[in-house]
Amino acid sequence: MHDITHNPWQIIADEVKYDNSWINITEYQVINPSGNPGIYGKVHFKNLAMGILALDTDMNTYIVGQYRFPLNQYSWEIPEGGGLMGADPLDSAKRELLEETGLLAGEWTEMLRLHLSNSVSDELAIVYLARNLEQHDAQPEDTEQLIIKKIPFEEAYQMVCRGE
Repeated sequence: MHDITHNPWQIIADEVKYDNSWINITEYQVINPSGNPGIYGKVHFKNLAMGILALDTDMNTYIVGQYRFPLNQYSWEIPEGGGLMGADPLDSAKRELLEETGLLAGEWTEMLRLHLSNSVSDELAIVYLARNLEQHDAQPEDTEQLIIKKIPFEEAYQMVCRGE
């Protein structure tokens, strides 16, 4: 029986097409699993992605609104950001929550890890649940113009179901 978990792709050559502080894009000349030559582009992320679902004792959560340049639209999302590879992901999540919302959490639980757009990128996201919240002042980066909303978790869930 054939082992389908091994890598069936053969890399002939690679060339970095773009590189900055956050990502690089590499084009690979490959032999694909069917044995045919082709190209494959990969976006390598130099940071981990962090998302935080912050819940207070009344089951309210916090969402952050901001204009997202890559989407060319305004977006409502859970507090999120990046963490350095090799750094403690939880420390990065704590920093992002405080930075964007002004919240400190006394209890943290890792909910899931997932690869985003894994057909073209290696970006890894870690999502945390933050509880026992304490409000302080937000400290957004100078490139962030944020609106923070505290809403019932059920309302946030319905927004997700509606694709908002």
